[in-house]
Amino acid sequence: MTKKTLILLGFILLKFALQYILISPEYDLQRDEYLHLDQAHHLAWGYLSVPPVTSWISYSIFLLGNSVFWIKFFPALFGALTLLIVWKTIELLKGNLYALILGATCVLFSSLLRINMLYQPNSLDVLCWTGFYYIIIQYVSTEKTKWLYIGAITFAFGFLNKYNILFLLIGLLPALLLSDQRKILANKKLYFALILGLMLILPNLLWQYKNQFPIVHHMKELAETQLVNVDRIDFLKEQLLFFIGSFFVILAALYALLFYKPFAKYKFFFASIIFTLVVFIYFKAKAYYAIGLYPIYIAFGAVFLSEVLQTGWKRFLKPVFIIIPLLFFIPMYNLAFPNKSPEYIMTHPEKYKKLGMLRWEDGKDHALPQDFADMLGWKELARKTDSVYALIPNSEKTLILCDNYGQAGAINYYSKKGIKAVSFSADYVNWFDLSIPYKNLIRIKDYEEKSTEFQETSPYFNSSVIADEITNKFAREYKTTIFVFTKAKININKRIEAEIREEKNYNK
Repeated sequence: MTKKTLILLGFILLKFALQYILISPEYDLQRDEYLHLDQAHHLAWGYLSVPPVTSWISYSIFLLGNSVFWIKFFPALFGALTLLIVWKTIELLKGNLYALILGATCVLFSSLLRINMLYQPNSLDVLCWTGFYYIIIQYVSTEKTKWLYIGAITFAFGFLNKYNILFLLIGLLPALLLSDQRKILANKKLYFALILGLMLILPNLLWQYKNQFPIVHHMKELAETQLVNVDRIDFLKEQLLFFIGSFFVILAALYALLFYKPFAKYKFFFASIIFTLVVFIYFKAKAYYAIGLYPIYIAFGAVFLSEVLQTGWKRFLKPVFIIIPLLFFIPMYNLAFPNKSPEYIMTHPEKYKKLGMLRWEDGKDHALPQDFADMLGWKELARKTDSVYALIPNSEKTLILCDNYGQAGAINYYSKKGIKAVSFSADYVNWFDLSIPYKNLIRIKDYEEKSTEFQETSPYFNSSVIADEITNKFAREYKTTIFVFTKAKININKRIEAEIREEKNYNK
């Protein structure tokens, strides 16, 4: 085993270790993770929220035992593979050992640690962006046709993971057209590769068509509820924070792409990043949508700096560029990860507020970062729902109906009673089992100061009670209430069918 291989293995092992130790055990899984895990039990070619790849990974996690270890393993794996591709890109660009170590350090000690912390499509999205850019570099370098087909497969897989990868093409195509590499677009084999890619994503496109293109409604809803609160200046500021320890390396990459002769044939990468960022800014995208842009530029910058710092007094700067990402990682470690107790965060809010971490998607400041608050209270909710469920006569005929997908998914994941909660939220609207003649209802309701749930629903049942609520004051679900209604006076199934139709008609 060579020295380079040993160093690479060291970086990969450290990557996995960090992903597991950066989350305190007092935090549960995050709200979105529960929805993604439940998709394993409802395999399809598409979902209201995401394309199908996440469900395939979730099914693998389920087969492996569905433990937290495996839930955290896959995003960590995608992060490690991203690091590996950057390493391989540096080798392809003829980078030396210093360039390899610099590139790996910049990727490892970056905000990718935070992205790879959660089981969401984002980690694989970054990997697919990085892999696709690597394939482009391979094709430009070798002009071997196989890379066109590998690129088509990679892009299709990325598309089936998250539609966000379309922005990569939107930024790349004009950059290619303005460069000498526009000759790629004249290659007939490219269009055969495009047909291959289209065939791979066709099942998802047909699913979208069959279901009246729910992605359109999802994007509209996202724009109205979340993207409307995105500030374009904040978007640019956050771009700097993602790889702040690698800022000078990425800056060096942009300079090198314009003026470094060995990179002349890759010059279109300079225009590509500009075009892509402009498109993101125009659509008021969330800042992290663009994070997949940067790893490949770290490879360019590392190779260029390794050449620049070879001789003279500049060689003494070599350790400086290695140390900078490590120094920036220290405050990142203390602030960006849920490794501090909620009590600590609430007693030191100024540190988090300065970085805008207390600003949620609703545009308001809160006591904890949104992701942290979204990782609390779920076990408590499932435990209390189980307790209530066990006391109901004919519990197998009880519908557990939640206000949001996080509640439903968390109950399903942690339940010891085999509960299958549902919601009119997200994909759960398609997962009701109406073959069961429901007689009872457990209603999980978001806290409202003047809730009318009890008054509105109790007339339809012989017995009604407010059973419990979430008491973890740090949780986003704080005061979420558990209502129990038994011995229905009406046909619950018909009522649910009508509400499902209403919800689906609204989503069209």
